[in-house]
Amino acid sequence: MLKKFFLCFLFTFMFHISFSQKLKDSVYIKSDIFEVMYSEVLEQPLWVKYKVLCGDGSYPRKGMDFFVVDSVKTSDHKDYENNIYDKGHMAPAADFNCTKEMLLKTFSYLNCTLQQENLNRTTWRLLEAHERELAKTTPVEVEIKCNFSKKSLVLPSGATVPDSYTKTIIYSDKKEIYFFKNEKPTTTDFKKFLIKK
Repeated sequence: MLKKFFLCFLFTFMFHISFSQKLKDSVYIKSDIFEVMYSEVLEQPLWVKYKVLCGDGSYPRKGMDFFVVDSVKTSDHKDYENNIYDKGHMAPAADFNCTKEMLLKTFSYLNCTLQQENLNRTTWRLLEAHERELAKTTPVEVEIKCNFSKKSLVLPSGATVPDSYTKTIIYSDKKEIYFFKNEKPTTTDFKKFLIKK
């Protein structure tokens, strides 16, 4: 009888553990600076939306690094070690560097993507500067979608690398849509990646 009770207890405990650890395909989170739909399965954002709040902020990011969120299974520093992928901000740090508190919020792994290093440091960075220039004269809203497929690369550490990104910038009743493959760009001219205006 005691053996049956123990086995029943063990089964219930194991079921509870496996059920509670089930990863979600999508988790919606809204912070005071961005909205995100995050995939715990992919360990990457599916999309992020934000408004540019600091077109000309200057608070330094020195000493800041990305942090995990207890309530959501995200990528972490191990996913970005010894490979060609940067910790790419979705909602850019420079769009929110009015204050230390606001800037620090952009360093959540909820706002981080496995972005090819050359793309992140050149063409993508220049497009972020473009949206900040626009924000100096008009409100700017941005939506970025991470695009995945059945062939998306899954790293040994567990996170899935996006195949590409679609970035939409909305301002003054205008809309610019850009498409980037997640690879080294052939040019730093972001206008070459504009697919709809």
